Amino acid sequence: MYHTWMRYFTPSPVHHRLGLVCLGVGLQHGTLPTVGPRTLDHHVAIVISAGTGWYQGPDGRRTTVTAPALLWIIPGVPHHYGADPHTGWDESFVDFTGPATSTYTELGYIEPERPVIPLSDAAAPRAAVGRIARAARRGNPLLEVETGAAVHELLVALRRARADIAPDGDPVLQALARDAFQPLSVAEHAARHGMTPAELRTAVRRGAGCSPKDYLLGIRLGRAKELLAATELPVAAVARRVGYDDPAYFSRLFTRRVGAAPVRFREQQGRAVPGGWSQQIPDPDDPPMLRPAT
Repeated sequence: MYHTWMRYFTPSPVHHRLGLVCLGVGLQHGTLPTVGPRTLDHHVAIVISAGTGWYQGPDGRRTTVTAPALLWIIPGVPHHYGADPHTGWDESFVDFTGPATSTYTELGYIEPERPVIPLSDAAAPRAAVGRIARAARRGNPLLEVETGAAVHELLVALRRARADIAPDGDPVLQALARDAFQPLSVAEHAARHGMTPAELRTAVRRGAGCSPKDYLLGIRLGRAKELLAATELPVAAVARRVGYDDPAYFSRLFTRRVGAAPVRFREQQGRAVPGGWSQQIPDPDDPPMLRPAT
């Protein structure tokens, strides 16, 4: 016995240019029919929130699937899977494609070599699939854009829910972020963690999808933008605060990566705040706003 709800649709070529498009969404539970063997031309993320089952890849070996878990179906890869006939499972799935899938794969959000991924909790990914399902209602004029945007959210939720990554991120990445503004080389950062540079590169690539150098650079330039936009500090002082003793080198690096020189970036922002600004993240349920006079 099983229950199923699903919708499929075909976004236009224009919608594909948004990067990700949703091709279908479904919610099912019970002793579902076995799927495959089959091969698809697009991605499918299948969130198993309860129950058990199995997955079989092109090598013919079966892997046990125990909820909470994620099944990655990759284009061109033969696969075969099903719920245990005694326990069944709760399944929510999203079919999607688009040019951004290659970038998400490069960043480690989609892992072709890991078709079965344990999750710490399926609640957030399942909620993301629920948002896609609501956007997929018939007659929704924003269907393609809403569902496409929600696929981006789903990939982030799945990354956060992976059992091998702490909810607040990788400890190595947290430590790098904390020390990002110190004038340390990658080798020196690695030594602080008792790692070789190669081990640090592997850890950062796995956690952030980039090299340690690019990870640190992103943090430094983000902070530099904040200082340029919201203070009147000289460029040389901004450079020193984000870890560069040579302001000329900082300016060249900033210009190459941002597309505008530091002074030009500041002029474009036009929002210096003499009194400073808050570092506290706003509460999304109570964001800062003008209060009526009483």
